[in-house]
Amino acid sequence: MSLLFLTCSQSIYFSTSPPQHLPTKFKNFPFPSTSSTRAATLKFSPFSQRLLGNGNWVSHRNRFHAKSADSEPNANQPSAQVSQENGTVSNSSGNPSTSFLSILCPLLKLFSGGDPSQERNYSLELATSSLSTLARLPWGSKALSDNLYSEEITTLDPPMRLQLFEFEACPFCRRVREAMTELDLSVEVYPCPKGSLRHREMVRRSGGKEQFPFLIDPNTGISLYESGDIVNYLFQQYGKGRSPSTGLLESTLFTGWMPTILRAGKGMTLWEKARQDPPPKKLELFSYENNAYARIVREALCELELAYILHNVGEGSTRTKLLLDASQSKEVPYFIDPNTGAQFGDYKKILSYLFQTYSAATV
Repeated sequence: MSLLFLTCSQSIYFSTSPPQHLPTKFKNFPFPSTSSTRAATLKFSPFSQRLLGNGNWVSHRNRFHAKSADSEPNANQPSAQVSQENGTVSNSSGNPSTSFLSILCPLLKLFSGGDPSQERNYSLELATSSLSTLARLPWGSKALSDNLYSEEITTLDPPMRLQLFEFEACPFCRRVREAMTELDLSVEVYPCPKGSLRHREMVRRSGGKEQFPFLIDPNTGISLYESGDIVNYLFQQYGKGRSPSTGLLESTLFTGWMPTILRAGKGMTLWEKARQDPPPKKLELFSYENNAYARIVREALCELELAYILHNVGEGSTRTKLLLDASQSKEVPYFIDPNTGAQFGDYKKILSYLFQTYSAATV
């Protein structure tokens, strides 16, 4: 699988070779269920920013295009990006981001420090993660219900958890996770690192292509690509129609890449020794997006391709009491593995546990 191109305002795309059959052990993998009836995958334009009271998206410039979740990409079509504004097709080979990423990704892998399960320089890890936090201030650190200068948003988790397919190093996935922290949402995260066997196949089968982030909302039957559209949808649906926080969307192009670069691409690629079979129950992590310690744990969960329930507990979160009941502390990260009963609040212990427990060598 090779990195192909990036649309700078919305999402990261990856090219794939013609779909191949999954190994037998994955044929019956339980895909997330979005509803009793198959919903269409909605592909919104960058101008789709308004949600009417009846739940229908309306574009300021054009109507959105609906694509059946059953449809497959045309294997005979050359790699190209469809402009949803005017319906034209443009080849992506000239995108300057392509050249940039083709150079950046190998360099990040070179400086990533090798095997993530080995002993780390924790001083350096924390320093680079802390700088990443500074680069993304003030987004993804507090729940908007604690924001005194704006209309208070009291968020209750929807009946069914949202499902987010992403990978930690992606700046556009980061944009969505920041919005989820601010909206105080608890979500199911399905990490999709490069080399993924499970979760990327789920996205391809659900939406027709491997593009991230990808959101499924089983409460409304909506599934979405495009980070900007996802953020707007989340604020409209779960933020009482409020607009996204000032600068949240626009800042991604300027500082959204900084954590990816500072962290040397950690949370981008599947660890070669990761177990291929998922644990029976999802892991749980209390975290908020811009926490320096939690970021390191989320990177490991991505590199191991471990699905988990993300309990966002930014400053002012309504979920703080749940964290206190579980850990007797407000500190994050806090990790729970219901498969073994393990619970940890120290990021170093969490890392050691994850790579020991979910290594292929321990199977």
